[in-house]
Amino acid sequence: DELDALGTDFLEIVSQETALPLARLQGERARTSGQMRLFAKVLRRGDFLGARIDTALPERQPLPRPDLRQIKIGVGPVAVFGASNFPLAFSTAGGDTASALAAGCSVVVKAHSGHMATADFVAQAIERAVEKSNMPKGVFNMIYGNGVGEPLVKHPLIQAVGFTGSLRGGRALCDMAAARPQPIPVFAEMSSINPMLMLPEALKKRGEKIAQDLADSVVLGCGQFCTNPGLILGIKSAEFSQLISNLTEIMGAKPAQTMLNAGTLKSYTAGLEHLTQHQGIKHLAGQTQQGNQAQPQLFKADVELLLAGDQLLQEEIFGPTTVIIEVEDKAQLITALQSMNGQLTATLIADEADLTEFADVVPVLEEKAGRLL
Repeated sequence: DELDALGTDFLEIVSQETALPLARLQGERARTSGQMRLFAKVLRRGDFLGARIDTALPERQPLPRPDLRQIKIGVGPVAVFGASNFPLAFSTAGGDTASALAAGCSVVVKAHSGHMATADFVAQAIERAVEKSNMPKGVFNMIYGNGVGEPLVKHPLIQAVGFTGSLRGGRALCDMAAARPQPIPVFAEMSSINPMLMLPEALKKRGEKIAQDLADSVVLGCGQFCTNPGLILGIKSAEFSQLISNLTEIMGAKPAQTMLNAGTLKSYTAGLEHLTQHQGIKHLAGQTQQGNQAQPQLFKADVELLLAGDQLLQEEIFGPTTVIIEVEDKAQLITALQSMNGQLTATLIADEADLTEFADVVPVLEEKAGRLL
């Protein structure tokens, strides 16, 4: 309720900090408060506790069984690191905070440097809710500043970490947590390139629409989603060649957009430079990256790079860009998929005939991705 009570002035501040549109932020605020209400319902229901009673069997042979009782309890204080691209739903009052509080754990949030004012407003809303709900003082806490993340994770009272962000940042936290005298778990959602497979029959029937939808997906929200399609794979054919041609034209006409902050733009620009300078990668579309906005880009890479495990094709470029890879046949497609790291999502653009013909691709994707679309 306190989150929903934050008015339009608050959303305008969030928009100023992140360059995200008001309509998007209105929906995200509803999602954030909805998460809190969902966990409140789960708490009232109580089944998450996993309460179990195995009654005593004193006459059991060869040994009697004692009365056994089991219930889940909170592990203790949880450190939460929020995401830049979801300043409400994956930040101060996001899913990690909501789930930790629901589990009976106190929370220490490291305020994100990309939206400090937003974090402060949300923290105050949480504090008001804590007081009105008669929750213990100190159940929610927030700290600010550069360099505070490492001592937070290493503090002996912290018992778990929640993180949403880059692969590099998540791995650093995992290493810190594992190196503690008492190791603790890190629950991390990290960056992903989210491969999309363009299968033949679908391209034959609706190739033009697929190209338009794909381009729109790449640039949606300036490409600042962890599920942004970063790698497009298809089998060599006239239809896939036409898709590449259509996509090149559409992406070349997409306008520049403002990113979340200067640091995000700097990282995006550096990622584009790495792609541009790679001998096995060709630039297909997009204006030269300059100024204060992100220019949408399209690249094509040699499949041999992926088969050889080239790390550049395994790393997310956070922003409105994607890379196309053309394979010779289904066998090479499967081999290419097997060479990839784990992913948040993988997508099949397919018709029924494709799903039959490429049924043996699905188990590979199921092992690689958390969600198969």
